[in-house]
Amino acid sequence: MSGTNPGRHEERTTRKDSGTIGRRSPRTGTEPVTAQSPLGLRLLLSAVFVPVFAAATAYFAVWAADSGSGDSPGPGPLTTIAVVYGVLTLLAAIDLTVVARRLRRERGPTPAGH
Repeated sequence: MSGTNPGRHEERTTRKDSGTIGRRSPRTGTEPVTAQSPLGLRLLLSAVFVPVFAAATAYFAVWAADSGSGDSPGPGPLTTIAVVYGVLTLLAAIDLTVVARRLRRERGPTPAGH
């Protein structure tokens, strides 16, 4: 996104350099040097589960709003389930954003006109 901020220079990075702080832990010697996170799979799973979790959040929130105090399950447990699904939606959306940014940075800037 080199056209959005002219003062900022974005470079193409390799996957091993794509962490925000760098290596989070030293190598133990058991994993391969070229080990990479399956970003394509993470992107697919996040893209699938953001709408699924959002739909579940809405479903349980509406069910909780329509249930009475004498119903089983009551509004308390249904609200808790809706909140849990809301948190899962947020986490999947954050992961989707992070993975998309990492993939975009690895591919480098797109040529003008493409």
